[in-house]
Amino acid sequence: MAYNIKKAAVLGSGVMGSGIAAHLANIGIPTILLDIVPRELTKDEEIKGLILENPVVRNRFAAGAVQKLLKQKPAPLTAKKNLALLSVGNFEDDLEKLKEVDWIIEVVVENLDIKKNLYEKIEAVRKPGTIISSNTSGISIDAMAEGRSDDFQKHFLGTHFFNPPRYLKLLEVIPAKNTCPDVVTFMKEFGEDKLGKGVVLAKDTPNFIGNRIGTYGLLVTLREMKERGYSVGEVDSVTGPLIGRPKSATLRTLDVVGLDTFIHVAKNVYDQTTGEEQKVFEVPAYVQKMVDNGLLGAKSGQGFFLKKGKEILELNTETFEYEAMKKLRTPSIEMAKQQKGLAAKVKLLTYADDRTGELLWNVLAPTLLYSAQLHGEIADDIVAIDNAMKWGFGWRQGPFEIWDAIGVQKSVEKMTAEGKEIPAFVEKLLAKGYESFYKELEDGLAYFDGENYKLVPVNEKAIDLKRYKKKHGVIKSNSGASLIDMGDGIALLEFHSQANAIGLDVIQMINYAIDEVEANYKGLVIGNQGKNFCVGANLGMILMEAQDDNIFELDFTIRGFQNAMTKIKYSSKPVVAAPFAMTLGGGSEVCLPAAHIQATMETYMGLVEVGVGLIPGGGGNKELYMKYLKGLPQGVQVDYQNIANKVFESIAMAKVSTSGEEARENNFLNFADGISVNPDHQLYDAKQAALALYEGGYTAPIRAKVPVVGEPGYATLLLGAQGMFQSGFISEHDLKIAKKLAYVLAGGKVPYGTLVDEQYLLDLEREAFLSLVAEPKSQARMQHMLVKGKPLRN
Repeated sequence: MAYNIKKAAVLGSGVMGSGIAAHLANIGIPTILLDIVPRELTKDEEIKGLILENPVVRNRFAAGAVQKLLKQKPAPLTAKKNLALLSVGNFEDDLEKLKEVDWIIEVVVENLDIKKNLYEKIEAVRKPGTIISSNTSGISIDAMAEGRSDDFQKHFLGTHFFNPPRYLKLLEVIPAKNTCPDVVTFMKEFGEDKLGKGVVLAKDTPNFIGNRIGTYGLLVTLREMKERGYSVGEVDSVTGPLIGRPKSATLRTLDVVGLDTFIHVAKNVYDQTTGEEQKVFEVPAYVQKMVDNGLLGAKSGQGFFLKKGKEILELNTETFEYEAMKKLRTPSIEMAKQQKGLAAKVKLLTYADDRTGELLWNVLAPTLLYSAQLHGEIADDIVAIDNAMKWGFGWRQGPFEIWDAIGVQKSVEKMTAEGKEIPAFVEKLLAKGYESFYKELEDGLAYFDGENYKLVPVNEKAIDLKRYKKKHGVIKSNSGASLIDMGDGIALLEFHSQANAIGLDVIQMINYAIDEVEANYKGLVIGNQGKNFCVGANLGMILMEAQDDNIFELDFTIRGFQNAMTKIKYSSKPVVAAPFAMTLGGGSEVCLPAAHIQATMETYMGLVEVGVGLIPGGGGNKELYMKYLKGLPQGVQVDYQNIANKVFESIAMAKVSTSGEEARENNFLNFADGISVNPDHQLYDAKQAALALYEGGYTAPIRAKVPVVGEPGYATLLLGAQGMFQSGFISEHDLKIAKKLAYVLAGGKVPYGTLVDEQYLLDLEREAFLSLVAEPKSQARMQHMLVKGKPLRN
């Protein structure tokens, strides 16, 4: 049977249910959100004269959850307009609507009887072939399916999203014993291609993969902290980014999750295990006391940490008083900072003969052993386990990757000397003479499956640039960028300078790439797989030249940047930009002239140069203005002033989109530009877009003159800025920057509607940029950004 999800229903409108509904709306799927009927009126409803039978009251929970989506941080919706795809109802009046949907997702309270009772009602109305799934975080999938019809059971499975659904990559798909294999295959592909998730197939065991191992590791850490006298701050100072974990580390993560929620998850495993494993899942008494005292974490305003003004205090788990936060300071931490690569850092720290090494060894060793012990029980392979921890808990390395990093043989010798039991899976690896769980083979990365090495399955849409370059090499490279052959006649220009900042090396490679592609390729993709696409120009270099009064050098560099952007725009072969995450300043300027932009759902674009006392210098002002013009319907009378006002506001206020969809609303993307929901597929999608443009007979745009608002438009643009200055909202230097920006966008002192060429506008832009870069206050802003990482308002 062929499956297709055109419409969905989410049953349960709590934080998780409404978040899943929002994510479905983000990808364009109309979704019905249902919840229980209230049993009593609120005071507001009584004042309004409403009665319990009123639909407004009966749909209150679902409707209220939808409205909260607009206020939640981080935002569950990629654009406010997606709210239109959500409709609401309740379990008593609207279950008949489930006949209209292709996927029913249950997200009600974690109680088996309540879930089974709801499924009985669902079965009475659902059409055969409709997929039903539960978002349970640990209740048995088989137990929930008991008593249902064959068709229900064949189409029933677990789909465990991680919170918040829009942002966290992991989706655990858990088949029941009677789930049809075609349904499992479809949901895995749908999860990856449509929902944009990293999907792992988990077995129907307590807490599945991520929460089983994650909770175990957290509990081991909590116990180690208490038994060996580490403070809350000390633990978090070494269990975060230092070892490839999120900034929230261990205890701040628990505060975010909520200690009451954590206890519930731990109890779920405790109730379903025995012996030594069960003992580990017993929540420490001091954690239970925290919950009893209302110290739940972020939701109650205090947990392991308390923010008091600007200061963050840590809880003393002996006295239950808050104290100044401490950090663990040992020689191994300083030595680790000098190591290149995460694996080397983790290895050094884990074996260090100091308090840091003691903590990490006593936390990591049990977690690694537990992960190996569960191999085959919670998942069929170590890849699923590693991916679950990376995608669901933000670890940069999964348990078996960590084990490889610290050395399997060396660690097992130490574990054995300490009397720890080594799982048969690990002993088998070593008995075969193998040294690691993963191994690079000629055809790609392989993992140990219990007998031999097997290639890690790879979705053809997921391009790993590091591995690809290792196998295929590069066409040309310098310190800032590399040109790579992607195959099928498409080349890829990858930035890899520090923070992917644009300097002379990147500009040089852009020019080379366009020339090479025009001569020998069908198209070019500009993309990379760094932390961010590009956060702008090399600010340190600009400041250094400005402080040395090397305006000639800066003029040469900015002119070169502008020329490179023009080259992108007028390339005879299509250039596709693939921005993701932070795409700021110069990063946006690289994208705007491209023939096509293939963004991601989480692309944050903006021309933010005013934050460092400048205006865009690489053509961004002109290109954003022209993007607005290009998006207007043919034959419509154009109000150039209105367009100039919008562009001025966007740049002067350094607006940054909060999603790829909002980047489209802000006109950084046009209607034809694409958004990849799965970021792992972005480069593949960009390559396909470049090929489609080429096969469609792509020709470079014609160089046309640009209509500007001129001198009267300049005066109009300044009105708002001067008003804000006089009201005290912006500084005198902000006003100076605004005047420069307005002059550039207006096209200088020409009549309204004058047609000017692009080079004229680029010259105005460059002159304004160079005059601002020489300003002491702009230099102070640049210095502050480089040192503090945030804007200075002077």
